[in-house]
Amino acid sequence: MSEARYVLAVIVLIGLPPGILLWLAIHPWARFWRRLGPVWTYTILGPPMLALMAGLFRVRGAILAIDLGTSVPLIALAVVTLAAAGAVAVKRRKHLTSGVLAGLPELSLERYPGRLLSEGIYGRIRHPRYVEVLLWALAYALFANYLAIYVLVALSVPVLYLVVVLEERELRDRFGQAYEDYCREVPRFFPRRR
Repeated sequence: MSEARYVLAVIVLIGLPPGILLWLAIHPWARFWRRLGPVWTYTILGPPMLALMAGLFRVRGAILAIDLGTSVPLIALAVVTLAAAGAVAVKRRKHLTSGVLAGLPELSLERYPGRLLSEGIYGRIRHPRYVEVLLWALAYALFANYLAIYVLVALSVPVLYLVVVLEERELRDRFGQAYEDYCREVPRFFPRRR
């Protein structure tokens, strides 16, 4: 059990910060990256993200020094949180292709013009992908039970909120009034009661 907890802690440690930083690097400067296209964008941004992952992996021992041990109640809570993340993922996957998840519409409007998603789960919340990411990260943190991973997940919340704000600015540029109307109708993260 300890080894599985450690592996999940390492996955969150090396995966979450570069993933969020990649979104932060793309959304504020989407127009710039569009001029370069997806291949150049990922050619430029990929190596620093991989270097960050390698650096975090290299110092994982120091970062993950405080192991809070195996906790059956937290593992049970992790399973519930995983189920919630999985439910969001299943609903989100019906509408987002892997190309959309890779950010291709943000990087190449000509090849991937995209459309405003407002059906299914996107008719209930505007950002199920980010809700899903946080639920997965929280579930892994609960299962792993390392102090640094809890801190990392907690720090991810305001940073992901910033990513959302930047993404919404970019979506307003792309979809105009239709996105404004959508924002008035559909909440960001938590669905309204029906």
